[in-house]
Amino acid sequence: MAVRIRFARHGLRNRPMFHIVAMNARSKRNGKPLEKLGTYNPHPNTDEEAKHITLDFARTKYWLGVGAQPTDGVRFLLERAGLLPPRPLYPNVKRSAETVATSASQHS
Repeated sequence: MAVRIRFARHGLRNRPMFHIVAMNARSKRNGKPLEKLGTYNPHPNTDEEAKHITLDFARTKYWLGVGAQPTDGVRFLLERAGLLPPRPLYPNVKRSAETVATSASQHS
């Protein structure tokens, strides 16, 4: 069974709140999750500046350890929380050793 860590949308219309859940990859977006790992509120109250994120670090590490794949949005939050290493900025750029050596010598 392929497991994904992803968002399940809750809340009101135009005021979403997301649960961060581990669920079967083939299930619906708001289907029954295997486990709820945390919440994410992208629209905090007007008097607060920060977005609200709660996350169970131990259980998230467990699901990542058994092979659960996070979606792009959840991956971004997990990278910010320090649970995943940050992705490279330019993953598809292939540079030869000659180009790297030349650019390094020009900047020295």
